[in-house]
Order: sequence, then structure tokens, then C-alpha cells
Amino acid sequence: MKPLHQILRRPLITEKTNLAKEMGRVVVFEVSRDANKIEIQQAVEKAFDVKVEKVNTVQMAGKTKRVGKSIGKRSNWKKAYVTLSEGSDIDFFGV
Repeated sequence: MKPLHQILRRPLITEKTNLAKEMGRVVVFEVSRDANKIEIQQAVEKAFDVKVEKVNTVQMAGKTKRVGKSIGKRSNWKKAYVTLSEGSDIDFFGV
């Protein structure tokens, strides 16, 4: 298995993901594009010491951006919706 920091890039913390976390125990991560659901599940369970029920993944298309006359494109990336089992919780801010 790859190291955890290569599978889980960063948590996505937005208003929408915070609402999903409060309502349905769903945590959202940006993950490596070549990571599969099993690797993501094992990485989250090992990194945060929680039990994962299921993992849903989404391929996100990179946006086209323009700076002056130059037109470029951001990289495509992958997002993982991780549903935690009952009683499990991840606190990113530790307050």
C-alpha cells in the first residue's frame, strides 16, 4: 500500500462539506487520482482511527483559466466522500 500522504491529499472543508459532516457523518477528502475505494478506506481508518462504512468517489474536471492572453487548464482531481460508521467522528481542528 502507498503511504497515507500519497493517498489522502487534504480534507475539503467548505460550508457544504461541513453540513454533510453534521447531518450524515460524511467527510470529504481530495485524494490521489489513481487511488481506489479500498485504498482510501484503509488510509482513512489508519490515519484517523475510525471505522468507515462506505466510500464514494468523483472525478473532478480541472477548470480552464486565463491570465492575459494565455489560456491554461488546472489539473483534473479526485474527490472522495467517506461515510463514517455510527459513533465515529473526525475533528480536523481539535478545539
